[in-house]
Amino acid sequence: MSETGASPLPATPPARSPLFRAEHFVWLTARVLEQHLFAHDFLNGGADPVETALDAYRNEDGGYGHALEPDLRGPVSQPLHTAHALRVLDWIGRCGGQRVERVCRYLTSVSTSDGALPAVHPSQRGYPAAPFVPIVADPPSELLATGPVVGLLHRNEVWHAWLFRATDFCWQAVESLEKSHPYEVEAAVAFLDSAPDRPRAEAAADRLGRLVRDHRLAALDPDRLDEYPVAPGYAPGEHHFPHDYARTPSSLARAWFTDEEMTRSLDHLAATQQEDGGWPVRWRQWTPVVAFEARPMVTIEALRTLRAHGRPIG
Repeated sequence: MSETGASPLPATPPARSPLFRAEHFVWLTARVLEQHLFAHDFLNGGADPVETALDAYRNEDGGYGHALEPDLRGPVSQPLHTAHALRVLDWIGRCGGQRVERVCRYLTSVSTSDGALPAVHPSQRGYPAAPFVPIVADPPSELLATGPVVGLLHRNEVWHAWLFRATDFCWQAVESLEKSHPYEVEAAVAFLDSAPDRPRAEAAADRLGRLVRDHRLAALDPDRLDEYPVAPGYAPGEHHFPHDYARTPSSLARAWFTDEEMTRSLDHLAATQQEDGGWPVRWRQWTPVVAFEARPMVTIEALRTLRAHGRPIG
């Protein structure tokens, strides 16, 4: 507090720094949630406003909906929305207590017969959704949906009955991967980085890293992207880079890449900040509103990744 009793104003980033440009972009385009999240992460903002904004997406069943993940529209709770909410709660240090107990009850209610999560619950039927998101009556369990949620709950030392079978599913899914695609690998890393059995996680990550390199799932030279295949169903040019897998230096995926490869990857990430201050959405865009709503979160994640790896952002 200052001598007048007023709280000190947050430091203003240097003009034209990546953070300054991103801040302008966020105030110009972001939803209230991402505005508060940006302020929390980079401008000394509080956690309470973030949680209050997040509550607008929460449903009575304990899950989250209302296009929190922009590719799924409509009010109904979905596993992908709920995983996004848990990630926000984790970022602000609020991933625990009754709010997470309610989330776990929701996860239990929508789990498949093997105790894991589908990417999209059939309740989405009748509401707009990305055309590349299948909505079926009996959806299968997906590592893509389950891995990040299980990893977040373990990292925050949450213990709930739902976690036991879901953890077993993740181990089986990760350890049996023979062919994969970048988003599934990212989900596997999110699980392995926080799985309680660290020796087992390290062994699984070592095997997964060899798979990533053997199948060229990471673009190691951003100047020669034509040499790296894009996964089937992905947008043209939707490559994934070392920083997409190793978002922090402590990630198990960091060992998959040399220092030179990681430097090139982070240089490329920094260079792709656009003129308006935001970072681009790389996945398929099926309606303009999705890119508009997604870019602020993509921008926050880019800044967090650069900062985690020691890059100056402003």
